[in-house]
Amino acid sequence: MSPPQIDKSAQDTLKQEAAAAAVELVEDGMVVGLGHGSTALHAVHGIAERYASGVLGNILTIPCSRHIEMEAKRLGLPLATFDEVGVIDITIDGADEVDPAFNVIKGGGGALLREKVVAQATAREVIVVDASKLSPHLGVRWPVPLEVIPFALRPTLDYAASLGAKAEVRRMPTGETFVTDQGNAIIDCAFGPMEDPRVIAARLDARAGIVEHGLFLNLVHDVIMAAPTGVRYLVKQVRDGSG
Repeated sequence: MSPPQIDKSAQDTLKQEAAAAAVELVEDGMVVGLGHGSTALHAVHGIAERYASGVLGNILTIPCSRHIEMEAKRLGLPLATFDEVGVIDITIDGADEVDPAFNVIKGGGGALLREKVVAQATAREVIVVDASKLSPHLGVRWPVPLEVIPFALRPTLDYAASLGAKAEVRRMPTGETFVTDQGNAIIDCAFGPMEDPRVIAARLDARAGIVEHGLFLNLVHDVIMAAPTGVRYLVKQVRDGSG
């Protein structure tokens, strides 16, 4: 399942605008989760600029991937681990698809495991997106990524197919299997529109070999969306079966 095709330059501008709005929520003394992906990277740069200028002080950051960790180090942001801090005050991250109940699909960049660990330890999970990521139901625009141990790859492909998904192993442009920071593979599962993503999530949670999936349900507190008409703070809609 392919994402909608939109102008990449305009989309990147919108990502920057959404990230800039989210960065304004970071305050002195906070522990900040740094999300993975192109939109989250804009937020990392914004936080680093405010920290370097002295606008922000005494913050600690926990990155969601090795790539973001290296970038945070390069920018001079102070890093921490869960051995040093127990709760993250705020995390700014992107998403591949967002429904009206603030359930999201994440993992397009392959960092879903660490992103979910950070999200579950976060008091305020802020998702920043452009308008193309909004959807009436999860699965309309994006597949659900599964992080899978290599030993379980074939059985998991068969299991996903038994749930009605069109499943395929994620590969690099060279044709090699994509490998996560933890040394696992990714299977992208196109379920189509999910009326109740909780049902799919429960079945994936119960399957041995699946380390984590990209359905982030009841974890997001704020969604900031940028469109050509401006930046909006969205209001969560509660619907039966939405998670």
